[in-house]
Amino acid sequence: MDAMLVVDMQMGLLKGDPKHDLCGVTERINRLSTKVRGDSGKVIFIQHCDGDDFAPQTPGWQFLPELLRDPADIVVRKSLNDPFAETDLQARLEEIATNRLFIAGWATDFCVDSTVRSAVANHHNVVVVADGHTLSNRPHLDAISVIRHHNWVWSHLITQRSIKVAKADELLL
Repeated sequence: MDAMLVVDMQMGLLKGDPKHDLCGVTERINRLSTKVRGDSGKVIFIQHCDGDDFAPQTPGWQFLPELLRDPADIVVRKSLNDPFAETDLQARLEEIATNRLFIAGWATDFCVDSTVRSAVANHHNVVVVADGHTLSNRPHLDAISVIRHHNWVWSHLITQRSIKVAKADELLL
């Protein structure tokens, strides 16, 4: 069974500086999560819950209202960059017997990167949605360069399973 991790697509994390192609990323996440659900897979929303801006029930803690969510979706709350650390994410993935794990969300260079690397370390077959993650420009590098760099790095990780980096349109075929 496929599963899709949607990392930290929350109001508080996505306010402030412009995020690269946020509307497009959200739309691609919605289309891919709809496909995963339609193929009897699971969509898991990762929700950061640390600090005043992300305390449960605060405006910053809420998922973007543009995200299409389903009552059957799973929510895993985390307090670190890595959603596998100090959470039950790995147990949930084992419970649903995940064959492939799609990864998308915010922020390419922090939580998405941590998620990809931990998924690989936990022996999952990983599919990173190449145009399904975003961030703001960094002081030393623009967002497009950060995204391009991480997509390249992830596609060259050495794993015990498989890793693929592909655009949403390829994955929706």
